[in-house]
Amino acid sequence: MGIFVLLVLLFLVIGLISYAITIYNGLIRVSRNIEKAWANIDVILKQRHDEIPKLIKICEQFTQYERGTLERVIELRTAAMNASGVADKAVKEGNLTKALGGIWAVGEAYPELKSNNNIHQLQTRISGLESELADRRELYNDSVNIYNIRINQVPDMFIANMLGYTEKEMFRISEEEKKDIDISLNLPK
Repeated sequence: MGIFVLLVLLFLVIGLISYAITIYNGLIRVSRNIEKAWANIDVILKQRHDEIPKLIKICEQFTQYERGTLERVIELRTAAMNASGVADKAVKEGNLTKALGGIWAVGEAYPELKSNNNIHQLQTRISGLESELADRRELYNDSVNIYNIRINQVPDMFIANMLGYTEKEMFRISEEEKKDIDISLNLPK
């Protein structure tokens, strides 16, 4: 009888340790998924940042009256590249996206620019990157949501607390980004 109780206790301890290891491994996996999703966002942002100087160079050839718009995009690109943290990057990238929309709107006022093949290729490329970026932001937010749920559920929360895991921030769109783009043109009168 004593051996039987000892074996049952041994199996219980082994079971609890195995269960704790499974929870630990699951938490590590969801944490690394967030890092991977963020790295994927950075890849697309880098590609977009690399396309912006090409866009500015082409636009400068045609839009001599829109220098302020182009300089604003350059400033926003620099700010976005230097942003740190999810919230800061979300705001600055959103501002850059909005400014890029302004360039497309300004381009409508210049027939030579509108008909330029290079500008069409860049617009297609940047639009494609924007779509990929939206998909990757969604994946990032899904990963963060799963992580945040896991670290707040029993029994995962006990191991998460021991590991010092805290809630992660989702990539959110600011109220400013939700507003319409100002497409006023600075054409000579």
